[in-house]
Amino acid sequence: MQPTPYARTNTRQFFSPASPFVFDGGADLPGITVAYETYGSLNPDGDNAVLVCHALTGSAHAAGFASGDPKSAGWWEPLIGPGRGLDTDRFFVVCSNILGSCYGTTGPSSVNPKTGKPFGLSFPQMTVRDMVRVQRALLDALGVKSVATVLGGSLGGMQTLEWALMEPAMVRSIIPIGTATQHSPWCIGLNDIARQAIINDPDWRNGDYYAYGQPQKGLSLARQVAMVTYRSDISFHRRFARERRRRDDREGRFDPSNLFQIESYLRYQGAKLVDRFDANSYLCISRAMDLHDVAHRRGSLQEVLAKIRIPVLCVGISSDVLYPVHEQKAIAAAIPGAWYREIQSDDGHDAFLIEYGQMGTIIREFFAAMHR
Repeated sequence: MQPTPYARTNTRQFFSPASPFVFDGGADLPGITVAYETYGSLNPDGDNAVLVCHALTGSAHAAGFASGDPKSAGWWEPLIGPGRGLDTDRFFVVCSNILGSCYGTTGPSSVNPKTGKPFGLSFPQMTVRDMVRVQRALLDALGVKSVATVLGGSLGGMQTLEWALMEPAMVRSIIPIGTATQHSPWCIGLNDIARQAIINDPDWRNGDYYAYGQPQKGLSLARQVAMVTYRSDISFHRRFARERRRRDDREGRFDPSNLFQIESYLRYQGAKLVDRFDANSYLCISRAMDLHDVAHRRGSLQEVLAKIRIPVLCVGISSDVLYPVHEQKAIAAAIPGAWYREIQSDDGHDAFLIEYGQMGTIIREFFAAMHR
């Protein structure tokens, strides 16, 4: 299905590049499909596009304002729309599901045309650079000539940095939020624990579980590990304290049905992910994050970042333990003329999905400064 340029829509669409896709690691697929959504209209010059990049378990559904249905709200809903930070009366906002995911873009759960079965572990390991190359092909097909800005948090921020390095003639600015230039040993270790939870679940079946159902326990536990790192001790204490679901065991004996509220919350989040995400996609995408290194095959990190000559707004989050503010400040310091702004929040890494007011203000200030 071919994309529809110039459309004001929030309906998921699909795009399939005409040529085979060759991965950064050398593997290739005869064809891929990309799910995407657009908001606003592309102008005749094709230069008012904004590319929004999602995080690990995100999707192309960044906003749903056009439908009028509150249930259709996207993961960045308060930032996208008429008069909002990403003003759709001004910008053509594009968000595509990344390569390797399970929300309409080709990934491990997609059917391998050679076997008629899901790819599973035979799906090639993609990189963040592969994600960017797929996005570039989509924007070309949509008629985009120049991108006003690329922005995103976490894995989305990794994509924004690669955009500045891979497509400097096409992208005019970037806004990386709570991210990394090279995935840290801390983050790699946490991802490895999450992956072990999945692959050690007997129901994973070496990735060939599609005829039987998800490895629910493993994927749920992986999500629970991640959720702890996405928030902060302050936010957990404020929301849950030491409250329990029941108070009928005064002796404090272990009762699997009498959980602390935080335990109940984490298990609920784990169960939610099992219902909406593919375990093999989790493995593949988290590994792509670990492989992320903007200096790979390019030179030293400082030399590589110094080559970025477009306006850059680096956004840190005061309570982020996953991608601490010192990493964001270091990115800004290494890129000539880069801005640094910080979201003040107790909600940890997830603040870029929560503190919409601060995010909108920061984005507007950046856009205004670029057009003075």
